[in-house]
Amino acid sequence: MALTRPGVLTRIAWLPLCAALLLLAGLASLALGASDLPLNRLPGLLLHPDDSTESLVIHTLRLPRTLVAALAGAGLGVSGLLLQAVTRNPLADPGILGVEAGGALGILTAVVFFPAAPAWLFVPAAFAGGLLAALAAYSVARSVGVTPLRLALAGVAVASLAGAASRAIQILWEERAQAALSTLAGSLAGRGWEHVAQIAPWMLVGLLLALLLTPRVNVLALGEDVARGLGARTERDSALVTLLGVLLAAASVSVVGPIGFVGLIVPHAARVLVGPDHRFSLPVSALLGAAMLVGADVAARLVDRPAETPVGILVAAVGAPFFVLIARRSR
Repeated sequence: MALTRPGVLTRIAWLPLCAALLLLAGLASLALGASDLPLNRLPGLLLHPDDSTESLVIHTLRLPRTLVAALAGAGLGVSGLLLQAVTRNPLADPGILGVEAGGALGILTAVVFFPAAPAWLFVPAAFAGGLLAALAAYSVARSVGVTPLRLALAGVAVASLAGAASRAIQILWEERAQAALSTLAGSLAGRGWEHVAQIAPWMLVGLLLALLLTPRVNVLALGEDVARGLGARTERDSALVTLLGVLLAAASVSVVGPIGFVGLIVPHAARVLVGPDHRFSLPVSALLGAAMLVGADVAARLVDRPAETPVGILVAAVGAPFFVLIARRSR
């Protein structure tokens, strides 16, 4: 027993460290942008808002944008972790499996053909599109024999088809599609309190359910035969975990658009830090995903300020080489 306690304590210690990393990223997000604010003024501006320009920038622009980035990043990180566990595929990611492109197509379809639909329906629409894309990718891979690389390639093909369908809708119904372009831009620019209200309920419930399901995820990650030998109902549990992973990705896509590779990089980093036990790697993935997207958004504001670079471009610049590295290792 004495040999296992240091490992457990070390894994637990990573939780506050990752939370501190998220806090630092959040402070940077509040302080840096087209105009910088001194860090020593942030606590006063947050706790005691006034009529100053700095207070207006914090409370109407940067604070809701930071919260949206943190929620979306946490959702993408945990979504990637769940999908990698249920498929036992190190290349699984909401973007690579076509979930994000399918979700974007679902939102675009809702905006174009149901223009009177309220904003809260964006998440169900993205969920439906993402789920269909994931099922299509798995079906294609299964027809030729599922391997990590074949599933990833099938997901890329499905994502390309979904992207082509989205582009066709934008061309054929250009005026109607304009309303969805800002949502699907893969950017956090202009995100406000209405977007926080749109994503927060889905994300908080989804993350809580994911945490409660970590014992089942641990069993599924052992493989179907082992899981059945331990008495698990693999079909039901796999379906639940997959649906939850798609829901978290869909909620993220509904407010920030498709931002790939967060769900690929973060789970691998979490497992390096705390090991394969999802009771620890899931909360660490949520914190790291949130910190990664908040930090990437800060970099997107600074790289060409006062102009802003879409955050999806910066994440892809890091994620694409990482994907190639993992693909080479998984053969």
